[in-house]
Amino acid sequence: MKHIQLLLLFITTASIAQVETTSALYQQMQQMDSIVFDAGFNHCDMKALEAALSEDLEFYHDVAGTQNKAEFLKAMATNICGNPSAKITRELIPNSLQVFPLANNNNLYGAYVTGEHEFYRQEKGKEVEKTGYAKFASYYELQNETWKLKRVFSYDHRAAQ
Repeated sequence: MKHIQLLLLFITTASIAQVETTSALYQQMQQMDSIVFDAGFNHCDMKALEAALSEDLEFYHDVAGTQNKAEFLKAMATNICGNPSAKITRELIPNSLQVFPLANNNNLYGAYVTGEHEFYRQEKGKEVEKTGYAKFASYYELQNETWKLKRVFSYDHRAAQ
């Protein structure tokens, strides 16, 4: 009986694959990534960033610890957007974004999104410098028909090679 249960689990898990890059869900998650990282992280549009976050956001970082929504927004405003003499930016590594649908009885309720990104620093009067690399895994949830970033794991941070 245990072998049958494991086989069923394997078959069920194997059938839930990454969506195609042309799918509506992939495009929606790519847009959410852009709001969080391009608008929020790169351009410091804190209103757009805040609107994309769930009220009960949990952010887990392998270097900086855990943060809730208020702590995350404060850290972004201070650490990423608060230095007028230098700007840190993030770039998604091409073809690294993966999107996996989460459904309950064929009703989509969320998406698991993974990817890899690189970080850069631009000081006034200097060349842009690649500073680091990391991976991320995010859980986006449909809340009142709107995608919200609910859980984030940011890990495997390392210096640029």
